Amino acid sequence: GTQALPPLFSLGYHQCRWNYEDEQDVKAVDAGFDEHDIPYDVIWLDIEHTDGKKYFTWDKKKFQNPRKMQEHLRKKKRKLVVIVDPHIKIDPTYTLYSQAKDKGYFVKDRNGQDFEGICWPGSSCYLDFTNPEVRKWYADQFAFKTYKGSTNILFVWNDMNEPSVFKGAELTMQKDAVHYNNWEHREVHNLYGFYQQMATAEGLIRRSSGKERPFVLTRSFFAGSQKYGAVWTGDNTAEWGYLKISIPMLLTISMAGISFCGADVGGFIGDPEPELLVRWYQAGAYQPFFRGHSNMESKRREPWLFGEKNTQIIREAIRERYVLLPYLYTLFYRAHTAAEPVMRPLWIEFPGKIETFGVENEYMLGNALLVHPVMEQGAKAVSVLLPGSEEIWYDFRKFKRMEDPGTLKIPVTLENIPVFQRGGTVIPLKITAGKSTEWMIDTSYELHVALNTEACAVGELYLDDGHSFQYLHKKQFLYRKFTFHKNILSSSRTDKSGQYHTTCVVERVIVLGFGQQPTFVTACSKDWKEKEVVFTYNMKTSALTLENLALSVDADWEICIN
Repeated sequence: GTQALPPLFSLGYHQCRWNYEDEQDVKAVDAGFDEHDIPYDVIWLDIEHTDGKKYFTWDKKKFQNPRKMQEHLRKKKRKLVVIVDPHIKIDPTYTLYSQAKDKGYFVKDRNGQDFEGICWPGSSCYLDFTNPEVRKWYADQFAFKTYKGSTNILFVWNDMNEPSVFKGAELTMQKDAVHYNNWEHREVHNLYGFYQQMATAEGLIRRSSGKERPFVLTRSFFAGSQKYGAVWTGDNTAEWGYLKISIPMLLTISMAGISFCGADVGGFIGDPEPELLVRWYQAGAYQPFFRGHSNMESKRREPWLFGEKNTQIIREAIRERYVLLPYLYTLFYRAHTAAEPVMRPLWIEFPGKIETFGVENEYMLGNALLVHPVMEQGAKAVSVLLPGSEEIWYDFRKFKRMEDPGTLKIPVTLENIPVFQRGGTVIPLKITAGKSTEWMIDTSYELHVALNTEACAVGELYLDDGHSFQYLHKKQFLYRKFTFHKNILSSSRTDKSGQYHTTCVVERVIVLGFGQQPTFVTACSKDWKEKEVVFTYNMKTSALTLENLALSVDADWEICIN
């Protein structure tokens, strides 16, 4: 199967830590983002939010009113993710444990007794997710009436599901533990986490009566996990080497069909120096799953704790991510419908160029953007391969055309990382970033049209309500195509069955690599007469900017440049 279409909020920035202490801490961190004008969508709670590491519960002292806390986040148009691990504390007073024990839902040891292992709560039993009956029962635990204190802005993180067994052989379940239908653990080990995520996603769908898309992050995954949510690379360390290795890791996962993947920004273990943290935010902003996370022993590292200059650079990186979301969401629709990876090695786009085959320090985001994170401490320049002798590449931020393709030495400052737009592509963006994805629903669009050697370009925009399954069941989506050909930019429908309507407009268009200053520009559509367009032309960069367009996103129109 293909990548599930994620809810739009989950493509925003996620703020996580082991652990945000209590309701006051959650409120303070949430307020910190607003105070420092940094967008974010989701705050996360690790194992300390529970009552004694019993999942589906809340610490009665620290989280006395979880519903009220979620209502506070909901008003800010943000979400909450909580951790739900597969090990179940052995405690007869814990309903989940006693129910599962009575029903025989735990993995057994080779003597037919419930397998016992040590994990966060101490002595624990492990639910047998390979059993469909267990999965159905587990999915039911997410119902609002069962999972007390949960609301429809609460989503889930499945961790420790390799499964992790402290003091176990190889820190996991012994190979002769027995699962449903007498399969030994050695046969199904790689499916354990896969099945937990499947059951969790099913539970979130079911609690909304099949209406809402789930979001579930899992640490353990297998072929097919893309159908149930997101994955990440696990407990990394705050060192430059881990930033570097995250790129080939994510490219590998993407190639295996799991597009929604990421690595903990900043490194989970240890304390990143400010430069490393900044570089990691800049890389993560251009990767599919974008979450800052750190462990208990790490110093606090909310993005504003490293001085004004670093706060400003991190803010800019996160804002770039939010502005880019229309493009990213469109890529996820392509992953969902056509199995195209969101994050790709260069050779996917340039299979004829042998020099791309070994490259793993840069990558393509879709077919239009080439990203080269800075992964060396104190770097003053990076060596970037811009492939294809017949390609044109443009600086994504400054709009200027790069000299001939090939390997270029690009000077860098701490402010940002090299990102290039490929000639022949059109990238849809939002004009500004908002406090979270939901604040940006009505924000206008802009198009970056990068011309190739033929002075042509093509791109797409996919749009729906961002959270429900109506795109699937009721054709509530919009899929537009933008084509630039013979100095005419036109907008048309890619999929005519789409029924979704938006009041949003395309406010601005920037054409990169436009040969000379035009004399006049007009826009027309079948619904209104031709009108003249305000434009500016930059001789230095050859970028043509068309302003105040107010062209409806869901209508056909043309812009003619004369």
